[in-house]
Amino acid sequence: MTYTGEVEVGGPADVQDATDLIITKVAVGEMNNNAYLLRCNLTGEQILIDAANEHDRLVELIGDAGITQIVTTHRHGDHWQALESLVTATGATTVAGERDADELPVPVDVRVQTGARVRVGSCELEVIEIAGHTPGSIVLAYDDPDGIVHLFTGDSLFPGGVGKTWSPEDFATLIDEVETKIFGRFPDDTRVYPGHGGDTTLGAERPHLAEWRERGW
Repeated sequence: MTYTGEVEVGGPADVQDATDLIITKVAVGEMNNNAYLLRCNLTGEQILIDAANEHDRLVELIGDAGITQIVTTHRHGDHWQALESLVTATGATTVAGERDADELPVPVDVRVQTGARVRVGSCELEVIEIAGHTPGSIVLAYDDPDGIVHLFTGDSLFPGGVGKTWSPEDFATLIDEVETKIFGRFPDDTRVYPGHGGDTTLGAERPHLAEWRERGW
């Protein structure tokens, strides 16, 4: 099956083969949140990005292999409804951005900032802090052996724009950080896996940056 990144609550997961890393995407909960299970192809180790909702669905997705870490992209409640129960069920280490960690419902074992690394077996994801949607939102970047970058952006970047903000100042911060830290660094074939909805690429979104700035959202 060809990966599309289009998933629906109650529907099947979609699986992307990123060479050494297998990315499984599923939609959960009333707000159609995406959760991502990452599995190292070489060691079988797994981590979860955003234990958003539907504990039983995520346990089924994880399977018998278990998970070693749960990374939460930011503090908003729709991204951690199943976090506490999954930590209890799996014993996974919790990871979150330094400036959002105190707002989560469980103690955060590893507080990360830009430049930190999250390991999945032999694979490594780089942490990039992107403020604006929340103070401590993080993006995770995986550079696969074929030279394709995969970005797990939480609610900082979507197809069609940046994430929601609540003031002009927050929007300015978010668009600046997305433009400099993401578009200014990564090439057009970079794949974007957001916290809700379908995937995109930086090449598809780059022509619209000025439009986003002009409209202010």
